[in-house]
Amino acid sequence: MIAVVYSGSRTAFWKLTQNGEVVAHCNTTGINPCFVDKKTILHILNKKVVLVNNAENIKKIYFFAAGASSADRKDELAKTLSSFFRYSKVVVENDLFGAAKAVCYNKTGIVSMLGSGANCAYFDGKKPHNNNFGLGYVLGDEGSANYLGKMLLRSFLTNKLPKELETKFIRTYNLDKSQILEKIYRKPQANIFLSSFLDFFIQNNKHGHILKMVDEGFEKHFQTYILPMKNKYPKEDLHFVGTVAAEFQDRLMHTAEKHDLTIKTIIKEPILNLLKHYTN
Repeated sequence: MIAVVYSGSRTAFWKLTQNGEVVAHCNTTGINPCFVDKKTILHILNKKVVLVNNAENIKKIYFFAAGASSADRKDELAKTLSSFFRYSKVVVENDLFGAAKAVCYNKTGIVSMLGSGANCAYFDGKKPHNNNFGLGYVLGDEGSANYLGKMLLRSFLTNKLPKELETKFIRTYNLDKSQILEKIYRKPQANIFLSSFLDFFIQNNKHGHILKMVDEGFEKHFQTYILPMKNKYPKEDLHFVGTVAAEFQDRLMHTAEKHDLTIKTIIKEPILNLLKHYTN
């Protein structure tokens, strides 16, 4: 049995295959080695009956994780997974590598992630090239779910949300200023809290104020990631991966058109393409 896993900071998607056929699947809380320790990871795994019941049957795991950007992080996560899946060989790569494989396979291209976080890289057909974009939710992640979450909270806390959106926000989340600041500055995994507000964007995706924030986030993403990359690799195709890119693909393509760029691929969840690649 082979397991293929793609994990952002918010959600991890698991597919278990036998002889090329999916025999089980599940979602867990995201497993980002920058934010969760061994004890937390094992707790996440033990909560899923599908994983507990198949732990000894899985012989190989391909795990693509947000935050697995260094050799130490990859090794640490691989050891933790191996302690749960005792008979499995574990291969850990970062989520950007997984995203690139999902849209490019073995071809070259520019790959941008717009999910819980954001990143971008040139993929040479074998691996993404190192860049200075991956600054995380505090300093970077422009255009991502947690970036949009920050924009929404800032608008709410500074009384700049239109009244109808403010009413919906209060009714949906029942949060005040002190609670929001507590969750961001004092509670763990503030990035997941911020990215959770993507649901509000999706639920209100026809509202002009919501679309304005999305457009501003996408423009910032293009200015920060895409334009420098296209200047460096002008002939390469442009691909996007992630929930934000997929849910607002019309706005994303509109932003691309403003810069005379064409997007070749937009996919929401790379797990299915990765599954085809690694089980074949």
